[in-house]
Amino acid sequence: MVKALITGITGMVGSHLADFLLENTNWNIYGVCRWRSPLDNVEHLLDRVNKKERVFFEYADLNDSISLIKIINDIKPDYIFHLAAQSYPLTSFTAPIDTLNTNILGTCRLLEAIRIEMRNDKNYKPVVHVCASSEVFGKIPAEKKPKSGIHEECSFHPASPYAISKVGTDLLGRYYAEAYGITVITTRMFTHTGPRRGDVFHESTFAKQIAMIEAGMIEPNVMVGNLKSLRTYADVRDAVRAYYMLVTVNPIAGEYYNIGGAYTCEVGDTLNTLISFSTKKEKIKIVTDSERLRLIDADLQVPDCRKFKMHTGWEPEISFETTMHDLLDYWRSRVKKGTHLLTR
Repeated sequence: MVKALITGITGMVGSHLADFLLENTNWNIYGVCRWRSPLDNVEHLLDRVNKKERVFFEYADLNDSISLIKIINDIKPDYIFHLAAQSYPLTSFTAPIDTLNTNILGTCRLLEAIRIEMRNDKNYKPVVHVCASSEVFGKIPAEKKPKSGIHEECSFHPASPYAISKVGTDLLGRYYAEAYGITVITTRMFTHTGPRRGDVFHESTFAKQIAMIEAGMIEPNVMVGNLKSLRTYADVRDAVRAYYMLVTVNPIAGEYYNIGGAYTCEVGDTLNTLISFSTKKEKIKIVTDSERLRLIDADLQVPDCRKFKMHTGWEPEISFETTMHDLLDYWRSRVKKGTHLLTR
């Protein structure tokens, strides 16, 4: 039986990847989570976990080498999707050391665990996906952005401690491929969203606030940061399909790919789209909140994904409007459950 290991299975992307693999493969899925990880995103999988039916939770921490070495040794996964991270850029400004430790050293600890197992078992040859980020490219001046979008060979100019940590993650993946012959492939996924998106990200906090306004929980004011940043959006369900193709369609050790959607707009347009879906759209006001502004903003996030598409044949399939509808409905369902929510 093929075994896949997902670090960060309790996150938005990890949980959707588990859903995709359950539906489209017969693989067994091992999800790495910390003992304190919230289980909201994988609540629908808990019955399978309890029954040990294709989904297994393995408790470990990127900051604990022993736990990672044990998991790799015990499971020997054929495919490893390394998605776990401190993933919020704004938080990284106030917690840079935690961000750098988790994302850079945590990735190194995982890759070391894989290297050690491959050294001890010469027949063990996993395919490893290391998830970096489009944030590595950072703040690219408009005059320097290629007309076709940001391609893989554009220089890195990280604009946050989070982005710096993902530069380290990116380079570590390639180093372990080149130095130790591990089949590591690195991705720089551009903005991807949909149901289960954390409320610290702009489009999700917009949707959550709108859902709370519709339910009468807060005043009809949507608090925002910089609305002028340009983003290209992909649906998380398209993203996890891309990750599956990444590791199964002729994986090449040391390769690195930009992946992103097909719809580009300013953050303000995204907000307007979500408001247009609201039952309270006539009453909603937009209010700038200085605490939501980054010190430096990566404000031209438009990708050139031709390299990945040519290699795998992947194309995004889910429309921007569908993604935004589903994101808003996700928050409506959370609000309807009576869940206590922070107004962030």
